[in-house]
Amino acid sequence: MKPLRLAFAGTPDFAAASLQAVLDSDHEVVAVLTQPDRAAGRGKKVQQSPVKVLAERHGIAVLQPENLKGDEIRQQLRDLNLDALVVVAYGLIIPQEVLDMPRLGCLNVHGSLLPRWRGAAPIQRAITMGDTETGNTIMQMEAGLDTGPMLLSESLPIGDSETGGELHDRLAAQGARLLVTVLNDLEQYLANATAQPDDGVTYAHKLSKAEARLDFRLPTRALYNRIRAFNPFPVSWVPLNGQPMRIWQASESPQPGRDNDEPGHILNVDDSGIHVATGDGALILEELQLPGKRRMAVADLLRGNPDLFQVGEPLGDSIDNV
Repeated sequence: MKPLRLAFAGTPDFAAASLQAVLDSDHEVVAVLTQPDRAAGRGKKVQQSPVKVLAERHGIAVLQPENLKGDEIRQQLRDLNLDALVVVAYGLIIPQEVLDMPRLGCLNVHGSLLPRWRGAAPIQRAITMGDTETGNTIMQMEAGLDTGPMLLSESLPIGDSETGGELHDRLAAQGARLLVTVLNDLEQYLANATAQPDDGVTYAHKLSKAEARLDFRLPTRALYNRIRAFNPFPVSWVPLNGQPMRIWQASESPQPGRDNDEPGHILNVDDSGIHVATGDGALILEELQLPGKRRMAVADLLRGNPDLFQVGEPLGDSIDNV
């Protein structure tokens, strides 16, 4: 198949991995769409998306509309005379008129084995629910949310202690490779597209900082999965003096729970970490970040704050209003 004339729509690091793979291929990227520059971080400094940074490094025209509803952006896309539009974690809805513009339609790289975990946060949801495998699906886009026909998929095991960030990086690399495989023989893959099954559909709703607050009444395994899933974003936390104390790393305690252990209360404090009672046992918190401080191993944190965590006391503020 001859090289394709493409536009690429994406925003975060996950998308940048796919853009780089396409740039390294024989196909031509004539324009990149990415979300507008936004203020982020403590200083609210305006930041460019990773996709924009990569595109400008390669001298590719960058389009940053607030949405794809306007006549101007639609005409710009129409004038590109695209063979296909590649969409990876773009973050904006693609209207049907835009989906219909490219000669061969629009493709999406999605970080799950569809139809499981359609939606915004498939990587983290897979870990929080204790899935043992995930993967990538390359699909042809349609108006529904991640409902289009599947062109290619490949599974990937989830490590027992793997964090959301670690799995993100492996899936980004896998998705980029699969995307180029499909682009290299796109018409054949389109001819053999497979409809998603009706069974097994789940939705990966967008992450929020509020849901990252830990409720120690949950089972130990559920809490452990949340902590690793939400590392590095939005990061699990509990309130300490009205401010979030972040919990970056933990492990499951081998000790069985006792009936009189109140969830959220500290059972032991030693160099291995802070042992906290859960709904069915105990969790060992190994790496914390006090409000306004850097993240630290608990053993190091305790040297500077030896009296901060007391056995028998709740971890942080009361959990009654969780």
